[in-house]
Amino acid sequence: MFAVIDELLQFYRSPLGRISRRLIQDVMGELIEDANGQRVVGLGFSTPYLKSLTQNAERVMALMPARQGAQVWPKEGPCCTALVDPLELPFTDSAVDLVVANHLFEYAREPEELMQELWRITTPGARLVIVVPRRRGLWAQRDNTPFGHGHPFSRNQLSKLLRAHSFTPEIWREALYLPPSNFGPVLKFARLFEGIGRLAGPAFSGVMVVRARKEMFPAVTRKRQTRRLVNFPEFAPQPAYPNNAS
Repeated sequence: MFAVIDELLQFYRSPLGRISRRLIQDVMGELIEDANGQRVVGLGFSTPYLKSLTQNAERVMALMPARQGAQVWPKEGPCCTALVDPLELPFTDSAVDLVVANHLFEYAREPEELMQELWRITTPGARLVIVVPRRRGLWAQRDNTPFGHGHPFSRNQLSKLLRAHSFTPEIWREALYLPPSNFGPVLKFARLFEGIGRLAGPAFSGVMVVRARKEMFPAVTRKRQTRRLVNFPEFAPQPAYPNNAS
């Protein structure tokens, strides 16, 4: 079940949401490096990160799942947001250079179908940057943030999903070592938590951030869902009036 847009907006406006956005944004900035002249798509709820990370991009689009709802983005200028079905994205083949996915994979009903669709729309060598809650992390065990809902991942699970669909993980990073709490002293020393957590190892992180690159060879052939007609006698066509001509 997707987190609805009101819950996401409320979280990112809270003190904990603002500090978590900055911490994840720092890590994503290391992975994206430069989006100069590229066509960028944010999937899920990625708008908190798109503006600062893709300033020199050719174009940026924010696509949000219909079950989640959409936010008007950006606040200034033309709206670049659209409601979509993540399994049927409105792009031609090889149309996107960089995909940023946040609050998406943990809610995906068909992660294999999602990966095949991402492979279809991305150019050869395109980059895919994903943020997912870590399976054994504290943030995945608490339901007071959007990262505590849906299906969390281990590094091995996410790596297998990517490699099985022709995306090679290049760089792994972790973030959110602080406890998921709005308690003032916790937020005040958030950077300290991050520094100590990085020394202690990824086991204490709340989310994983991975950058993967699309390979040249084709992904797994997409399996289209086939529609089956089921015969229900009670729904069979019937005349409006009984025929008593016999």
